[in-house]
Amino acid sequence: MSSTIHCHSPIPILTYHQVTEAPSRGTAFRSLSVSPGDFAQQMAFLHGLGYHGLSITALLPYLRGERQGKVFGITFDDGYLNNLTHALPVLQWYGFSSTCYVVSGLLGQTNTWDAAMGVPPSELMSASHLRQWVAGRQEVGAHTRKHVHLRELDAAACNAQITLCKEDLEHVTGTAVGHFCYPYGEFTQEHVAMVKQADYVTATTTRRGRCRSGDNLLELPRVPVLRSTSRPLLWWKLVSQYEDRRRE
Repeated sequence: MSSTIHCHSPIPILTYHQVTEAPSRGTAFRSLSVSPGDFAQQMAFLHGLGYHGLSITALLPYLRGERQGKVFGITFDDGYLNNLTHALPVLQWYGFSSTCYVVSGLLGQTNTWDAAMGVPPSELMSASHLRQWVAGRQEVGAHTRKHVHLRELDAAACNAQITLCKEDLEHVTGTAVGHFCYPYGEFTQEHVAMVKQADYVTATTTRRGRCRSGDNLLELPRVPVLRSTSRPLLWWKLVSQYEDRRRE
């Protein structure tokens, strides 16, 4: 067998939040709302370039260096209903899959964790919606029970948020939940160990950059897509070191 180490292309995992029209100017986190039209154009653009959008499970062989291809990951944080209504039909049209990280203790409620910052409430998917999401060949990941700041909780509370979220979502969807996302991108090595102990296969962060074969699967960087992200910039984020240079 050859001992040659092949250089695998870096793999971008895109981060989306809401797929909806942006709230009024001056609203906190307004940049995290990508309009349905922009999202559809972005997916069409990447599909036209020969890229295939994948959920984290489908991306695993690439992350592990077992496969190569023109692929990128698609993730949605928080579990907004507008991901189901606006993003799912587009993903299905292009045969793309994605992973939506869900706050299991707030199903069918709103993004209450943002309220103190003046962010307008936006509906989260209910249990029934999550089952529609999975039936649409998309994936559900875990984002804790209450979208907590893990650094502000004691070990037992952190462990419950991480572990029970997985159990909640597996019970609701009837599918295995193998992927976690750290709320606010905050974590310590203790939290990484808890995620591993809870049998998650991967965990994503808010650290910027593209993934490389050999990266720690429990501390994966991602590529943010914002309201202002043009298609040329999106392409540049995928093919250049633009995001890698911003890696913390």
